[in-house]
Formats: sequence, C-alpha cells, structure tokens
Amino acid sequence: MRKHIVAGNWKMNTTVPEGVELAKAVVAKAAEVPSDVKLIIAPPFTHLAPVAEVVKGTAVGLSAQNCADKTKGAYTGEVSVDMLKSVSCEYTILGHSERRQYYGETDAKLVEKIHLALAAGLSPIFCIGENLDEREAGKHFDVVTEQIKNVLYTLTPEEMANVIVAYEPVWAIGTGKTATAEQAQEIHACCRKVLAEKFGALAEEITILYGGSCKPSNAKELFAQPDIDGGLIGGAALKAEDFIGIATSF
Repeated sequence: MRKHIVAGNWKMNTTVPEGVELAKAVVAKAAEVPSDVKLIIAPPFTHLAPVAEVVKGTAVGLSAQNCADKTKGAYTGEVSVDMLKSVSCEYTILGHSERRQYYGETDAKLVEKIHLALAAGLSPIFCIGENLDEREAGKHFDVVTEQIKNVLYTLTPEEMANVIVAYEPVWAIGTGKTATAEQAQEIHACCRKVLAEKFGALAEEITILYGGSCKPSNAKELFAQPDIDGGLIGGAALKAEDFIGIATSF
C-alpha cells in the first residue's frame, strides 16, 4: 500500500515567529488527520531549527525547500545536505518549478542534488511538470517523461524507494486555473508507467503527489483518483485549518 502524504511548501512566506506559530497550529490539529496520512511541512531555511523543535516527537515531518549541489566550501548563500540533517530535516524538495524557472535549475544539476540528498539520508520530494505552452502544445506527457528519465533513471531501485514524486501542472500554480481530477489522474498514471519501465513493480509503491492548486474544496476528488497519493500544497499550507482540511480529505 502506497503512503498517503500531504506536504506543505511554505515557499518564501512567514517570518520565523510566524512560522513557529504556524507549525504549532499544524501540530495541534494533526490528530484530526487519518493515521495513514503523513504530514510534512517545508518552511524556509531560516525557520528549520526552531520549527524542528516544534515538530520534535510528533508525527509531522520536516522538509527543506531545496539543497545545494555541493557538500561544502566557498558557495555563498548555499545550504548543504549535512546542514539540513543537522537541524533534523527528513526531506527536501528538489526541482520545484519555481527553482527551474527562476533560478535555471537543470536536470543535470538535479541529478547531483538528488544523489547528495539520498546519500545524506534525506528523502527527496522530486518535482516534475509542464508549463502552459507545453500543455497547450500537447507535450505534457513528453515533458514529464523526459524529466523522470533524465533524473530518476540515474537512481538504483534502493534509492528510488526513498523518493517521493510530485507532479506540478505549472500552468495551474497561482494562475486560478486548476487541472481537473481526470487530467491529473491521466498524467499521474503516465508518470507511474514511466517509472515502471525502469523500476518494475516498485513503481506501484512510489508515492506521487499532486501539486497544482490543491485546496480543501477539490482535494477529495483529486485524492480519490487511483494514482494520486496526496498533495504538495502551496498557498493553502499557510493556514493550518486549510492544510489539515486537505489532509482529512482522504
């Protein structure tokens, strides 16, 4: 049985005190979530140490939003996987569409990052997805297939077993557009098929999250789809009530 996961990506939002209060609110409401649903929160780097204290000993997991592609050295502004482990991170988001679009992250760079993360004992939440032009040109299946093959095909089955995949329809993030449950299921099924071509039966055990404008109002329909195992939540993760509302939609 695949893990159900609801992960909250806070992006560049909240001050440290606000983030600590948000984490406390999530922890306080976590008991409302079914026991087979894993909650993960991904605050900004500055928040990780104090938020780690809030979630310590609870069922709420802690993720970073990114990591460096180097282990240490003269890389001003970067944060290494060992630094993340030292503040009790269990996960890191990699390849988010905003990192790809605004900061030029390539598949080659993500290969370096995902191997470092796995070697450090972090579970990557690896993001894939197409933009509006690619969707309208009918290239969405090709785009996610290439992203999976370029990065995830470099892993061993043992490594892949520790990776969470998140499909982001980039055209539906912050645009007011939303993929229908059928559109989301169709591409999640494609992702699982591509994973099966490399990893065989393991593909049925890999958690694939939906990451495009998931809200309490549409989560139940999305999560009812056979290949959608949860969500990577953006804006709705900034309100504990909405975040928990999504997690209770299973």
